[in-house]
Amino acid sequence: MKAVVYVAVAVVAAAAGFAIYRYGIAPQVVPEAAPVTAAAPEPAEAKIPTDLPDFTLEDREGTPRSIRSWTGKSMIVNFWATWCAPCRREIPLLREINKAHEAEGFQVVGVAVDFRDDVLKYATEIGIDYPILIGEQDGLDAVNSFGMGSIGFPFTVFTDNQGRIVLTHLGELTKPQSAVMIDAVKRVNSGELTPAAARTVAADQLDEIKPAEG
Repeated sequence: MKAVVYVAVAVVAAAAGFAIYRYGIAPQVVPEAAPVTAAAPEPAEAKIPTDLPDFTLEDREGTPRSIRSWTGKSMIVNFWATWCAPCRREIPLLREINKAHEAEGFQVVGVAVDFRDDVLKYATEIGIDYPILIGEQDGLDAVNSFGMGSIGFPFTVFTDNQGRIVLTHLGELTKPQSAVMIDAVKRVNSGELTPAAARTVAADQLDEIKPAEG
């Protein structure tokens, strides 16, 4: 079983390297569910669902838990692995975000696509204090549920408090980028913007922000 997972993890790692090279870790905004104009069609390879896919993985205690069990929360779901350097670098920011915005209804959840013992040891060493779900092949299946094919790590999904996907981000998240994305989600939650409108607004703001350097 572990041999198979090692191969799968290697494939994901290769995808991450390709993403860093090809896209410079640029923020990836969720495409529209349907093209608004002929000039801006949805990329054929991207089929990101409208709502957060429901998947269940074991938490730190070994109890199966659905990603949808945080009802009414605006989710920040971060896919990562212990062997991923950008993943490790952004964990302090995720801890900061969870603490700063928890009272506003935001919830960071880390989804570790890695071996359980390695994740538990690393999480304890660095003091991850937000919930973690852990999976090997089932973790990869959770990543694949977002319909983007091979996704490098880290990969972060932002939803509103109804579970609708507002934005996604491929690569290491920076503080300025997270501020834009969280503000966009807040505006969706307040009814000021639809998820589609929030994506447009956020895309313009994110284009002005320098991405993190690998």
